[in-house]
Amino acid sequence: MNRKENLAPETELPASCRERGFLPLPDPLSSFPSGSPYSILDDIGRELPSLLEDSRFRERIRHLDVPKWQQFLMRPSELPELRLYYVRVGFLASAYINQLGEPPTHLLPANIAVPLCQVCELLTRPPILSYDGYALYNWQRLDPEGPIALGNIDTIQNFVSLYDEHWFILVHVEIEALAGRILDEVAHIQQALQSEDSIEIDHALGSIAETVEAQTEVLRRIPENMDHRLYHRTFRKYIRFFEDVHYEGVARAPISYRGETGAQSSIMPLLVGLMKIQHRPSVLVDHLADMRQYMPVEHRALIEAVERMPDLRDLADAGPYNQVLEAMAGFREMHYGWAEQYIHRHTDDPRGTGGTPYMKWLKQLIDETRAAEM
Repeated sequence: MNRKENLAPETELPASCRERGFLPLPDPLSSFPSGSPYSILDDIGRELPSLLEDSRFRERIRHLDVPKWQQFLMRPSELPELRLYYVRVGFLASAYINQLGEPPTHLLPANIAVPLCQVCELLTRPPILSYDGYALYNWQRLDPEGPIALGNIDTIQNFVSLYDEHWFILVHVEIEALAGRILDEVAHIQQALQSEDSIEIDHALGSIAETVEAQTEVLRRIPENMDHRLYHRTFRKYIRFFEDVHYEGVARAPISYRGETGAQSSIMPLLVGLMKIQHRPSVLVDHLADMRQYMPVEHRALIEAVERMPDLRDLADAGPYNQVLEAMAGFREMHYGWAEQYIHRHTDDPRGTGGTPYMKWLKQLIDETRAAEM
């Protein structure tokens, strides 16, 4: 195998990803600039948790003049504002459709549907709030010079006032920040493959395993500030899928989209591609493949680039290689446990926020990850 021919220059990972994983660089905007026509969205966003306590929320929002994005092309310099616009309008749409304590609705009014579809078309993604808007673009540092880590970050937008929701989001933000180490080591592996440097590949795999273990320890902290009863009763419904929703002013036929879920994070799919883990066909595997369209387009490209890399088994030692797989399985087991405690025991609906029977299939991912060991 000629590995040099298999590694095209475009597979090299951007420096920004090697620094902070899939989080944006610079930090997300927390508000629009002074005098911006979109500032009303900041005002509504800050009030959203209180507004949702009112049974007249939908009536009020139907008459809200939501400013449309004024550009028809995505300019790189405007990307931070565009992402904040997506966060604000995406939260508004999910709040409208899924308002707690109110009858279900399958109509998203044109004043929200049209702006949401416009911004999501520019971002090349389905028109619904996803993991990127709920977590990747929804944080700010308390100390701008400090780490992107619990204790120094807070959310920009929430559905409820409870700190439980802040914590839920922020745990994922720190996990994503740690992924910068993973992507940095993937870049080292790319370089090592050019010279078939087994020692460097083993070192990088060991570092990746340690980072995934660190991510698992962050995930373990979920119960510190998130009550499983409050999660289910208060904010989980707001990130659910849209089922047969009519986007007024956009489409005639009702449409269904998958809701926000950690399955839309790019970390595990990238590692699955790196380790060449084979998952047998199932509803969940199809679901995970579909989730890619809900990821930022540049993240999809990174996953595909890593999937094109050669299989590391020919050069890697079994020890560090299996350490990565075991770390991945451990992370998935932690996720499985929280899914059982925070969701499964509180509802008879087998579908997760993404719309798939998650508990039935999560164990498959764990077993097949371990089955890939050398």
